[in-house]
Amino acid sequence: MKLFLIGYRGTGKTMIAKILATAWNCEWADSDGEIERRSGKSIAQIFSQDGEASFRKLEIEVVRDLATGPHKVVSLGGGAVMGTENRTTIAAQGLTCWLQATPATIAQRLEQDSATKSQRPDLTPLGGLEEIQTVLDQRFSVYQSCADFEFDTEGKSPNQVADEILVTVAKEQKMNS
Repeated sequence: MKLFLIGYRGTGKTMIAKILATAWNCEWADSDGEIERRSGKSIAQIFSQDGEASFRKLEIEVVRDLATGPHKVVSLGGGAVMGTENRTTIAAQGLTCWLQATPATIAQRLEQDSATKSQRPDLTPLGGLEEIQTVLDQRFSVYQSCADFEFDTEGKSPNQVADEILVTVAKEQKMNS
């Protein structure tokens, strides 16, 4: 089985993917990290030097590659599911969990993350909380349509969210066996 974690940046996808992979004794992967590895550039550099279209093209290849192979947990970049090809790939290959938090919490988490400014490009000219709310509004219905399960990360540690996912996925597997 493959499990895909989706949601806005700062919702804990990468940290929770690592915890789940340890619990299941399987591989984990981060699509943005793999894009950076393959390109030799940060996400922000790709956006500024090559443009978003170039980033999205590489993202499609990476998501397709990460969706193949053995049992694993994959943390997807916040905008990965906006591409139809990526949505089709993940729907065919495993379960998808949408990690959520309020815009204020996301803004606080991103502000505390030292990598945010150097590695994550602004997505609109707005910046900050206004940008988060605008982009979440644009992505909400897509996240919702992709998600097999939704998890609120508000006020919870990554371990608590991972535990909720473990219980939910175990129930799902039991129902389908």
